[in-house]
Amino acid sequence: MGRGSSIVYGPWPPRPFRADRVKLTSPAELATWIIHEDEDLLVVNKSGEVVCHPSKFGPTSSLVGAAREYLGLDTVHLVFRLDRETSGIVVMAKNASMASRLQKAMQTRKVGKRYLSLLHGELHGPVLVDQPLGPEIDSPVHVKDHVREDGKEAQTQFIPLARHGGFTAVEVRPRTGRKHQIRAHAQWLGHTVVGDKIYGPDAKLFLRFIDGGWGPELERQLFIRRQALHCAEIDLRPTGLDWVFRADWPADLAKFTSEQLEMPEIELGDPLTTA
Repeated sequence: MGRGSSIVYGPWPPRPFRADRVKLTSPAELATWIIHEDEDLLVVNKSGEVVCHPSKFGPTSSLVGAAREYLGLDTVHLVFRLDRETSGIVVMAKNASMASRLQKAMQTRKVGKRYLSLLHGELHGPVLVDQPLGPEIDSPVHVKDHVREDGKEAQTQFIPLARHGGFTAVEVRPRTGRKHQIRAHAQWLGHTVVGDKIYGPDAKLFLRFIDGGWGPELERQLFIRRQALHCAEIDLRPTGLDWVFRADWPADLAKFTSEQLEMPEIELGDPLTTA
């Protein structure tokens, strides 16, 4: 962060990141996550425990670091990233030309992305949230965004798939790509993502998790250890590449949806459209 900036990112006051909570990923484990690999791309189904960007705890402490080890490359380009507690499809480019091509496609909204999620409350019909997002400067977690008039354009469509017991399984179609967009829009909608430590019932739960780890108090309020958000599809066909990558609803979330919605498998609805 540069001098003079009015925004402090991360928890406040700052907490040191604990090495004993870092998920290490070996090249062999990464190989079991691969959805697709060719001379230009490496596409994986990321676990919800894994951070994407390199960290100070060694190459296997991040997805990019593990990918470098697996591929034997000095540089791997992270084209589509996910938050640590979001599982699903991550696309990495093996060379700068493919990375540039896909990054430009993202900027011009030529890449289709669909997520699956589990929300609090019962959503009875499709909703398009068209609300600008910007920093929530009064939050105890200063990385948090929220709806504000002077924010950046953001649009997210929520489509209910199943409802039961005070929860709704939804397909999510983000039309823009703002930081934490789905989670912030879900909070504005009044249907927060289950397990979300920042955009859920109280952002201070995130600080308590950093300080003390997972425990009974957090479980009572959040139900599950990580946010129920999963990138289930990335469609590269609008970029001229003949690829649609998909990743099934993960096992850790399937256990909860089986118990609460009586539906272990949550699947995408109709194919992505521009409507």
